[in-house]
Amino acid sequence: MFTGHIHEVGTVVAEGPDFIMVRAPEAARSAACSICVNGVGLTVAPVAGQDGVLAAAVSADTRRRSTLGRIPPQTRVNVETPLRLGDPSGGHLVQGDVEAVGKVVRIDDDGPMRRMWIKPPERFHALVTAKVQVAVDGVSLTVAEVARDRFAVALVPLTLQATTLADLSVGDQVNLEPDLVTRLARRWPQDPHRAVSEVVAALPWAGRVAGARGVQQAVAQLAAGGGVVIWDPERECEGDVVFAGARLRPEAFTFLLTQVCGHSTVPCAPEVLERLELGPVPGPGDRHGTRPHVPVDLAAATGTGVSAAERAATVRRLADPDARPADFLRPGHVFPLAARPGGLAERAGHTEATVALCTAAGLPPVGVCCEVMNHDGTMAKAADLEIAALRWGLPLVDMADLARHL
Repeated sequence: MFTGHIHEVGTVVAEGPDFIMVRAPEAARSAACSICVNGVGLTVAPVAGQDGVLAAAVSADTRRRSTLGRIPPQTRVNVETPLRLGDPSGGHLVQGDVEAVGKVVRIDDDGPMRRMWIKPPERFHALVTAKVQVAVDGVSLTVAEVARDRFAVALVPLTLQATTLADLSVGDQVNLEPDLVTRLARRWPQDPHRAVSEVVAALPWAGRVAGARGVQQAVAQLAAGGGVVIWDPERECEGDVVFAGARLRPEAFTFLLTQVCGHSTVPCAPEVLERLELGPVPGPGDRHGTRPHVPVDLAAATGTGVSAAERAATVRRLADPDARPADFLRPGHVFPLAARPGGLAERAGHTEATVALCTAAGLPPVGVCCEVMNHDGTMAKAADLEIAALRWGLPLVDMADLARHL
């Protein structure tokens, strides 16, 4: 069993009709009897006289069902050792059993982030839906978007640095495996008229994550257009759901209004508000040091600006580097907040955490956050947030971890 979190990038030393040899010093030192190479689980043994080199037999079936028979020597490969009892999974589980081989059909660079479109076989496409996990060459990723015959994954800077996915070009083939939850969902007793994606969405694969790996999971979730729950036990003793402004969809704003139930605001880097000539609201501010600015509506909208679609469009325009002051009406129904120039190091609040997450995801420093409120009108605390995060399928990360690792 593997997690899809790559431990090291190895190098193919030799490859033949029925074997492969990989230099992976960390995996060799772990004395693991199996490793996952580009998403393919292999039984390995050390090669005598070659320090850090592992060899594995490769069957004809494995070569036919994966890219393993098409990897020449000196190629970099993703290597992961198997889970051991007590190891954290980070919410992802894969088996090293390649389900299909897909083709990279488009790569879009967006600052430090990269969006990669993959065209899988038709039988695999039925398993893919937005916001579920898929392993690409052994790297567990969140599906960002699904089109008619392809899907996109968002690659954050850490993933590009720590794996071989940055080496891929249009036309390259990649090994694909659905997350274990998706595999189980295919076998789950269910109404034949329900889609697999509906069952997956109902399973609690998410929840509390911790440490650097948990923060990167949160960053990847945000980069893919998903939401993240941030728990602040020190300053406000509240939790907020956060989305990236540049990726915000009307459905996400509807979710904030109907499920999260708090007051939605739009944290921005201070230079964004200066460029758009949006000044602060007069007054000393609240007791937590929040810095509200003049609320706005999108000038090009045709309604009152209150609908989820119009508010989402306003947020997306605030996040657009090409936006200008004339794009907005003042006052309006979208409430910008100014993050501190020093970010989380200056103030460890939800405003600064939202901007820091967007920046880490390679997106403009504009997001939307909303306090989680229970349906009885009380504010959600730690236990409430854990239940909500599992129910919503969102990662839950502590403010302290964000301040430490962003």
